[in-house]
Amino acid sequence: MKLIASPTSPFVRKVRVLLHETGKTDAIEQVMVATTPLASDSQAVAANPIGKIPALVRDSGPAIYDSRVITQFLNATWDLGMYPAAREWEIKTLESQADAILDAAVTVVYEQKLRPEELHYETWFDAQRQKIDRAVADIESRWMSHLAGPLDMSHIAVGVALSYLDFRMPDRDWRANAPALADWHAKFAARQSMIDTVPPQ
Repeated sequence: MKLIASPTSPFVRKVRVLLHETGKTDAIEQVMVATTPLASDSQAVAANPIGKIPALVRDSGPAIYDSRVITQFLNATWDLGMYPAAREWEIKTLESQADAILDAAVTVVYEQKLRPEELHYETWFDAQRQKIDRAVADIESRWMSHLAGPLDMSHIAVGVALSYLDFRMPDRDWRANAPALADWHAKFAARQSMIDTVPPQ
């Protein structure tokens, strides 16, 4: 199998961290591409007509895409235990919430990098930042007991999302009102899987 990827994509990083955590890094060829919403890489488009990454080119059957589809496919294929039945819906909900943080953050990053400055819409930026703030506050108030439990896919998703905020939105001090989550993230970011997948500056 081949993973169409980019070292700076947080959605790709979720899959790469999963591979590291489960000892499967050698089982999938990682094909790094440079792609943006304005200039999609040809390999990304060949795997996913939208051009988004990650996309997983399987040995049989069509390519699959969206990081959550890929992580659930790999979990089922290799019986990785990252979505245990007893906590399945909580895991999927928290993973979805982490992905929503990424969606809002990536939107801001692309708008700032790709849209001319004179066309920036600050009200839109503020709305995305508020979504991030609300989601972080909710994890702090409602999900810390879950994050204290055995490693599952939601831990990876939250860890990657918070690290992306540090990487691309360092001016947003998400830790200020989330001390428990900040402590959790400091430990999670020190895992070898996270160190091995730090995006290039």
